[in-house]
Amino acid sequence: METSTSAAALDRLKPLGITQAQEVRLNLTPAELVEEALRNGEGTLTDTGALMADTGKFTGRSPKDRFVVRDANTEDSVWWGDINIPFDADKFDQLHQKMVAYLADKKIYVRDAMAGAHPDYELKLRVVNELAWHNLFCYNMFLRPEEGADTSWTPDFSIICAPGFEADPAVDGTRQPNFAILNFTKKMILIGGTGYAGEMKKGIFGVLNYLLPHERETLPMHCSANVGESGDAAIFFGLSGTGKTTLSADPNRGLIGDDEHGWMPGQNGIFNFEGGCYAKVIDLSKEKEPQIWDAIKFGSIVENTRFIPGTHTVDYANKSVTENTRTAYPINYIDNAIEPSVAGVPKNIFFLTADAFGVLPPISRLDKSHAMYHFMSGYTAKVAGTEMGITEPQTTFSACFGAVFLPLHPTKYAEMLGQKMEEHEVNVWLINTGWSGGSYGVGSRMKLPYTRAMITAALEGKLNDVEFVKHPIFGVEVPASVPGVPTEILDPRNTWSDKEGYDKTAASLAEKFVNNFKKYADFANEEILAGAPKVEAVANA
Repeated sequence: METSTSAAALDRLKPLGITQAQEVRLNLTPAELVEEALRNGEGTLTDTGALMADTGKFTGRSPKDRFVVRDANTEDSVWWGDINIPFDADKFDQLHQKMVAYLADKKIYVRDAMAGAHPDYELKLRVVNELAWHNLFCYNMFLRPEEGADTSWTPDFSIICAPGFEADPAVDGTRQPNFAILNFTKKMILIGGTGYAGEMKKGIFGVLNYLLPHERETLPMHCSANVGESGDAAIFFGLSGTGKTTLSADPNRGLIGDDEHGWMPGQNGIFNFEGGCYAKVIDLSKEKEPQIWDAIKFGSIVENTRFIPGTHTVDYANKSVTENTRTAYPINYIDNAIEPSVAGVPKNIFFLTADAFGVLPPISRLDKSHAMYHFMSGYTAKVAGTEMGITEPQTTFSACFGAVFLPLHPTKYAEMLGQKMEEHEVNVWLINTGWSGGSYGVGSRMKLPYTRAMITAALEGKLNDVEFVKHPIFGVEVPASVPGVPTEILDPRNTWSDKEGYDKTAASLAEKFVNNFKKYADFANEEILAGAPKVEAVANA
């Protein structure tokens, strides 16, 4: 492969409008990129060989500065609003030219990569980076061409990422100097003013969330996935803090991927979009997350972490920069990763929620209506924050467990999920990894071994023949028994000493679900709406 400035390297960039640069470093190896990053002063090595780098002012994505170009292609298909903020096509072209001019006297790092582990879904990518460590991030996170492969392709999508370039909001049409803009006509993503590498990964996820349902009848999913020895795939949806990474990391099952997957039509099954993992590392320990711990070695990146003073050992408890400390590494750094990252039709789907109100059962089965409704709700509840006056848990609803990545209306994804449930007779389970016996501050967090036992029982078919009882408010089906789990914790009301308190809290949470869903009600079909909790069930009790 080409590795430095040449006519051939620049030829690849001409379709992106880039005709000159101080130097073009093309498809460097991880070792070369680490060397470049250290020479550029972009980071330092930890004692495990991982590259530690800071993302600067932004330590996470900036959803309010993510835009989609509004044009003939997207006008009638994109779900416009606070999530998909429209951007003018002419302003995009103007900003693009400014970025090209900015990069003209810079050394730039170019990477040819792919997204989509199934060969029928391979999205060819070309990424242009101002920073060497960002290019290493792309090597880790996207799929890597085989050694010696010809990558002088015309890309299906390109990214230009220049953290040092800032927009002028008054002139360029952005909200702030930082931006991430998707253009489905030009097949290009522009990212500037932010060093947060996850903007590139999630930019391509946004692209696939548009293209796959819109053009391929394939369901994109913000989920982790694993597969058993018999080929039985399972997928895990959940917002931050619900246990998605922990619960999908099962030594008895192969890891397909930790974050982004597609579910193909017919009997074709699922596939990972990515070639790596991007895991949180706050309070990481070898005991809690041995696979992630062992993956942080040479070639891996740790973001916004700090050393134990006087050493080059990462202090994972240090949150002085951010709680969103992360690591990025190739998926083959995980021992039980499946390559290629594809599997058959899922037999079980798990919706994970950390219900800090202590209302939802630790495990329940969802019929099609309830599955679509809960999928569109994407619920979890975070514990009381540190702000003055906030003493109760705070609800979080994120459609399809990833609203910020959805270019289309959530009903599109929910209906596709319902169709697949019906077509393949898939079991959908709601798992509460949160509180039992009372809300946060009174009750206690569900024990991880119990949650693992419930998931294992579901995966192994041990709940197929047990009795189920419908929850009076949420309508989900609660098993009367689960092997290895105390029966008394399965009905959440039984775990509360204050039964009336449970009823009131459950009714309050049900109302929060209903109020959240009002914004979708006009688009949702009757079957989805039938999955709503019955608020009057408590009022009439």
